[in-house]
Amino acid sequence: MDIFLASMTHLESLSILFDRYRVFYEQPSDVEAAQQFLKERFTNNDSVLFIASDRDEMVGFTQLYPSFSSVSMKRVWILNDLYVKVSHRRKGIATSLIRTVEQYARDSNAVRVVLATQISNVSAKKLYEARGYIHDKAFDYYTLSL
Repeated sequence: MDIFLASMTHLESLSILFDRYRVFYEQPSDVEAAQQFLKERFTNNDSVLFIASDRDEMVGFTQLYPSFSSVSMKRVWILNDLYVKVSHRRKGIATSLIRTVEQYARDSNAVRVVLATQISNVSAKKLYEARGYIHDKAFDYYTLSL
């Protein structure tokens, strides 16, 4: 298995995988919209994507969005998306993707990586906790849907 930084050349195959990720989160399938969304991310340098490949087949990805901490005056990476195809789960691919994210964050002198997952996503929470991620109990986070 290989993990590498995604680029516009991976757009078509990555869009299909991204669409599957969205369907996992109960969104309607729309590969064309997924492709347009990812194309905009690449074009605007809005995010960083890593792809997991098994014998030239894309089997997983993770997407990071940049942010900053005013208090520490350093970069923060938001691990917004992590997905592995059902057929390739329980093979250490998600762990490898997260390790790649963590190393990328260190290399970019980030102060931290933050993420969120559904309360019901027990397997993801186990993975994050095993990697040392701490469930934040010091801050209450609020969202406003627009």
